[in-house]
Amino acid sequence: MIIDISPLLEEAIAVWPGDIPFKRQWQCQIKEGANIDLSSLSSTVHIGAHADAPSHYHKEGQSIDQVDLEPYLGMCYVIEVDVPRGGLIGIENLPDSDIWKSYQRILFKTSTFPDPKSFNEDFAAFSPKLIEFLAKQDVKLIGIDTPSFDLFNSKDLESHQQLMKYSIRNLEGLILKGVEQGPWELIALPLKLAGFDASPVRAVLRKV
Repeated sequence: MIIDISPLLEEAIAVWPGDIPFKRQWQCQIKEGANIDLSSLSSTVHIGAHADAPSHYHKEGQSIDQVDLEPYLGMCYVIEVDVPRGGLIGIENLPDSDIWKSYQRILFKTSTFPDPKSFNEDFAAFSPKLIEFLAKQDVKLIGIDTPSFDLFNSKDLESHQQLMKYSIRNLEGLILKGVEQGPWELIALPLKLAGFDASPVRAVLRKV
């Protein structure tokens, strides 16, 4: 069983306020008499389900084409957490089990960013101490169903800086509605975009 955890990329999808919206341009269309459909798109690379490159939040970070792909592919564990809108996910929100000793990829289901077409600023994010804790358990990738690891008004991006400090990869903008807590296989490879600060991913979970 495969579950697609990527939002549909269309012109209606919301982006971070002030960022470049998703837009499709047509060069030619069959319905207008051309022999092929041919189109292009413009968009922020932080669109829908995406992976940040370390260069997005640190001057010495790698660009997305330079990161190792191994963290984005393999067994993961989905955790459903009960946090309020605008709250931080902390160590206290973790289940009473040592799942990170068996899973190096953890996805967090917060349900605080429910509609990809409507940007709500009060989504949940991570406590920097939680990122540090997971890093010390050898977790190599963390994902979330919100647009950012840090709260909307954060300027210093402490949780992102923890990713840089501990060489952890991330996924943002996932759709985890309907996904059961538990083990899954994750496939979410970023594109090989030269020098870019992020990449959209087609993120899927497979029950194994």
